[in-house]
Amino acid sequence: MQRAWTPALDIAAMLLPLTPSDPRVYYIAGISNFQMQHLPQAVECFRKASALEPLNIDFAVYFAKALSAANRNSEAKIVADYASSLVSSDHQILDTLGVIQSQLGDYKSAEATFARVVALAKNHAPYRYNFATSLVANGNIEQAEIEITNCLLLDPHHWSAHLIRAQLCRQTTESNHVATLNSLLSELQPTEPDIHALTCLHSALSKEYEDLGKYAEAFDHLARCKSAAGAGRSYSIEDDEALFSALTESFSYPNTSSGGYRTLEPIFIIGMPRSGTTLVERIISSHPDVYSAGELLNFAMSVRHFSKSTSHNLIDKDVIRSAMDIDPAELGELYLKSTRPVTGHKPRFIDKLPHNFLYAGFIANALPDAKIICLRRDPMDTCLSNFRQLFSTRSPFFDYSFDLLDIGRYYILFDRLIAHWQRVLPRRILEINYDDLVDSQEAQSRRILEFCGLSWDDRCLRFEENSSPVATASWVQVRSPIYRSSLKRWKKYEAELGDLRALLHEAGIALES
Repeated sequence: MQRAWTPALDIAAMLLPLTPSDPRVYYIAGISNFQMQHLPQAVECFRKASALEPLNIDFAVYFAKALSAANRNSEAKIVADYASSLVSSDHQILDTLGVIQSQLGDYKSAEATFARVVALAKNHAPYRYNFATSLVANGNIEQAEIEITNCLLLDPHHWSAHLIRAQLCRQTTESNHVATLNSLLSELQPTEPDIHALTCLHSALSKEYEDLGKYAEAFDHLARCKSAAGAGRSYSIEDDEALFSALTESFSYPNTSSGGYRTLEPIFIIGMPRSGTTLVERIISSHPDVYSAGELLNFAMSVRHFSKSTSHNLIDKDVIRSAMDIDPAELGELYLKSTRPVTGHKPRFIDKLPHNFLYAGFIANALPDAKIICLRRDPMDTCLSNFRQLFSTRSPFFDYSFDLLDIGRYYILFDRLIAHWQRVLPRRILEINYDDLVDSQEAQSRRILEFCGLSWDDRCLRFEENSSPVATASWVQVRSPIYRSSLKRWKKYEAELGDLRALLHEAGIALES
């Protein structure tokens, strides 16, 4: 395929006046616009193609795909639901639909779609992998293990499958994959490294060595994993320092505004990633009046929508300064509408994007009745856990996470920003300590529900029975009762974390011995 999208678009533009009722021409124009990142035009072309031929699943799926890419997720969900009702034996288009449903957080539908795909093409490893990831999100761990095994039987070099297999359960001396992973690692060409392979294999080995209690080996592979994953990235802590500084300067006085959009629906859970935000989300969403909408980019996108900034970043100092003139009520209303139709079926919903801590000032002004809960965890555990995690490279928030000391520097910025928000947004943010939650589950759970204005419900103590999907790195942990093994994990790596500890201590961060 030549992928000559500009000539294809030119031809489609020439044909449209001659054949205004031909959906195929609109479809070609839609594909060309989509590939050239002309998303509004792509959406409109796919809309017209779908209207002219409503039973064509290709048109419907790409209509949903363009809407999702344009962050019009509520519309994308409606179109994806319609597409899933259409009859098709095309495993490729169905796989695309499953990916879209996953991106929209509709993991139940994604699992059903990927099951259709696998039934049509049993011997295709990537389909098995996609099916497995949807099963994991829905808590079907045993079936996910079967699908990952099938994937690796079909393609022993499916690197992501090796990683997820290591993560699915605790490895033991009697049952692990260390020898296989090391053998695969030795086969890679050092002169032309496969970055994805290196990242997945080193990460899998780090997880399995940690399970086996071999912490020096685990940390060595972890460092190699993050070095490979971060290769070629141009992260600079100075950019984040400028961002955090712009936030504290722009919101420099206590909020006395009486404006904003009045709604009790949203509950924001914020904090450093891997600090316990998913645990608190599962506790609250076990309440019958609360729905978890997942990690939404909607508030960030709403701010960006109103900002006049010409910056290409989702958030930076220019975006912040350009957004200070936004009408708070309009911002709050746009945000709430953007969460539909996923939200609105229950009285309250959770938005659990940890990095919404960057937007706390905007949230407080735009949604004066919204509740904001900030998770805090031992600083050393927080930094180590961020280093241990392979975050999505597509996210705009995780460039700091590939170097241990960059993580420490970012944590310092976070700690100072939360202290600032507490000064200028008095009584708006409830801070919950992860260690306290583990030690006193019921007392802290009652404190959280009271802050949210929710009645007590015993189901919130049995969050592991919550059947709603989980798509974060905590997908295994939150399906078990609270346990203490993650507390003070950093001590297992104390010899490797000396520089990080010194960095945090010098910045005045309170550290436990």
